[in-house]
Order: sequence, then structure tokens, then C-alpha cells
Amino acid sequence: MRTTINLKEKIVQEVMHITGAKNKSQAINEALETYVREKRMKKLLELKGKLNLDENWKALREMERDEI
Repeated sequence: MRTTINLKEKIVQEVMHITGAKNKSQAINEALETYVREKRMKKLLELKGKLNLDENWKALREMERDEI
């Protein structure tokens, strides 16, 4: 997807250096993917101790077996 945005050149260069990206698009895509992955992990970690997965796990396993 082509888009026009204003970015600070210094931070873009730093991202390119850190990621080893060969161009700005590659650097920005990798930075965004990393950001999203970290946010998702944070949300998952916030659920620690709040879910009872024992019963859910058994139900999911049964559903998988029924599909086969």
C-alpha cells in the first residue's frame, strides 16, 4: 500500500540501522509488525491468572476431534 506520511528522518534511519532493512518501507513495516506483536503479547500477559483454560482446553480438543 502506498501512502504519504511525515516521519522524522533520524528515527527512520535508526530503525533501518537496528533492523538491518535495506529501504525505508522495509524498516517501517518491520517496526510496525514488531509494535503490533508486542502489544498483542502485553494483552495476553494481562490475562494471566484470569482464565481457566483447563476446561476450555478440553472443550476445544473435543471440538477438534468432532471436525475430523
